[in-house]
Amino acid sequence: MRVVANPCPCGALSPKKVAKTFEQCCGGYINFFESMPAPDALSLMRSRYTAYALENEPYLLATWAIENRPERLSSDENLKWLDLSVKKHQLHDENSATVEFVARYRQEGKGGRLHETSRFVRRDGRWYYLDGRERDAI
Repeated sequence: MRVVANPCPCGALSPKKVAKTFEQCCGGYINFFESMPAPDALSLMRSRYTAYALENEPYLLATWAIENRPERLSSDENLKWLDLSVKKHQLHDENSATVEFVARYRQEGKGGRLHETSRFVRRDGRWYYLDGRERDAI
């Protein structure tokens, strides 16, 4: 596999199975949020994972559905996101979808994982994270 200098934290691959760069993948959605919204719930979920990995609180809050959006996020400098694995993406109708994923992390020297099914809604042509249900925790 070819090594990419600036791989996207979400781990997305091109059709040729080469890691996408941040710019090719989540960078556009994060850096140009107003003019380049994520086209679907899966892309939004990946970009939100990347935003967590990069500690980009403004993007995370902007892509959170208003009815569940916290005022701010608490950050943990001892938490490092390691990788993302998408298990399932399901479009329920044109305005709702779910994404099941596993995100691995390291916190204070211990490994862990977050296994969640996240719900997304589309409003005015833009996808938002609504909420998530944790599947299991290790």
